[in-house]
Amino acid sequence: MNITGEKTLVNKSAEEVYAITSQPVEYEKFMPENIDKFEATEDGFVFALKGMPEIGLKVEERIPNSKVVFTSAKESLNFNLSLFIQSLSENSSEIQFIFEGKFNMFISAMVEKPLKNFIKSLTEGISKI
Repeated sequence: MNITGEKTLVNKSAEEVYAITSQPVEYEKFMPENIDKFEATEDGFVFALKGMPEIGLKVEERIPNSKVVFTSAKESLNFNLSLFIQSLSENSSEIQFIFEGKFNMFISAMVEKPLKNFIKSLTEGISKI
């Protein structure tokens, strides 16, 4: 299952966007309004949306000013959520989330819409920094 978020303009340099988005604690600011729980560490965060189970993400890879990759904190779930950052100018950049997960068809059908909404919320939140 792959979900590609919209490319979105951010009125900050790629360096500024990376400085914020490479820190898991900052993601609390980008969470949807229906967040029920959020706990961050240096290496990841756990969150829960109302009516949904907790999801744990840990930082898998950081490439300065261009990419942050989170992976599932649970070995039973196999997915990555990557944030790509592209510099457009000194004061602007473009971001895009890409979700890649290996789920059975039943799970994919259940999580596709909530994941799309989650990625949209993160993208909108980051675009406003």
